[in-house]
Amino acid sequence: MERKIYANLVAWKNSPDRKPLILQGARQVGKTYIVNYFAGKEYTNSVYCNFEKDTGLHDFFKDLTPAAIIQKLSLYKRKEILPGNTLLIFDEIQACPAAMTSLKYFNEEANDYHVIALGSLLGVSVNRGISSFPVGKVQFMTLYPLDFEEYLMARGEQGLIDLIRASYETNTPMDTVFHERALDYYKEYLFVGGMPEAVEEYGKNRNPELVRIIQETILESYQNDMGKYNKQSEIPKTRIVYKNISTQLSKENKKFQYKSIKSGGRASEFESAIEWLCLAGIAAQLYRLDQIMLPLQAYRSLSDFKFYMSDVGLCGACQDVHFEDVLGNNPLFDNFKGGLCENYVYNQLTVNGLGLYYWTSGNQAEIDFISRIDDNIIPIETKAAANTRSRSLGIYVDRYKPAYAIRISQKNFGFENNIKSVPLYATFCVQ
Repeated sequence: MERKIYANLVAWKNSPDRKPLILQGARQVGKTYIVNYFAGKEYTNSVYCNFEKDTGLHDFFKDLTPAAIIQKLSLYKRKEILPGNTLLIFDEIQACPAAMTSLKYFNEEANDYHVIALGSLLGVSVNRGISSFPVGKVQFMTLYPLDFEEYLMARGEQGLIDLIRASYETNTPMDTVFHERALDYYKEYLFVGGMPEAVEEYGKNRNPELVRIIQETILESYQNDMGKYNKQSEIPKTRIVYKNISTQLSKENKKFQYKSIKSGGRASEFESAIEWLCLAGIAAQLYRLDQIMLPLQAYRSLSDFKFYMSDVGLCGACQDVHFEDVLGNNPLFDNFKGGLCENYVYNQLTVNGLGLYYWTSGNQAEIDFISRIDDNIIPIETKAAANTRSRSLGIYVDRYKPAYAIRISQKNFGFENNIKSVPLYATFCVQ
């Protein structure tokens, strides 16, 4: 399965300033697969170490001298470890704090050896003091679930991707037949999501029920992680908050409400659970902006936020959304489809590295996303359907006079009244 991060891995390998690499991301997004695939393509050989499954490896890191570690790993794995030709892969590195610390010494004393560390719950372990972190001695990359462009790649639609990108750049509508084909893929993606195993299963069998089984298994593994890598008192809170993310997306006001978790709920009661979910990479907060000024982060309201799941397919699975729900036009599903659509757009824009916020003006107007694109602060409005009439965007434009605005909907490409129309399937182009 082709992943866009592969080019970044090649650039890391060839960089004269290369440091040990930490590839982070939620569990089951494909970190182990892509790194082993990369190793097979770009290196003479590789040495794979999983610190969760093979706890005996921990003893090799009592002496943090890289030469000693390499000697023991070479003997244990029966492989010659060569500088520049062997890729050392340290998987689930959060399970071995000494291995985490060793990255500092690989950087300082043996940087000619290529090392990639993987961690599904790395943020949790570092934040809780479980691991000694080599600050400034490592490079980071983050792997997300497949975005929609990667989904199209997996479906063999490179030609359609090229058409989408060309239309995005020129604001030229696509031919109706291709526009509708891309929308059909988008609707599929709302159900399947971007978890590699789910994408692979649907590509093989086109069976939504088998996809749902995979999604439920992934959700169960997340629930297990909440129990395994968490304080005992926080386990039930973390689980109920995670489930509540998708529930609150069905509401018209999608600002996260503690009282919706339980009557009288307060931030102080659930803030640790929210932090855990964000550090684990399976959910993320979108903060409201108090003012439209630079730098945007300095003007965010820490008390007002929306909450999104890391994968739109898992978001739907949490609420047992049916395949027919996302493909059809059932008005009873409209509210939740709107929230699902927002979650999808948030995921796509996050993969592109955009810093995202939202904006409100009392009860009069709300803009789903605000981001700095190039040197401009751009409002991004999201609509789940083709109907694009919006009072909120008009209020924002009149007040702040942005260089242009983006409207993401089922409508075809275009540019009118200083609004760039982007079909939902082309969100991956916005960056």
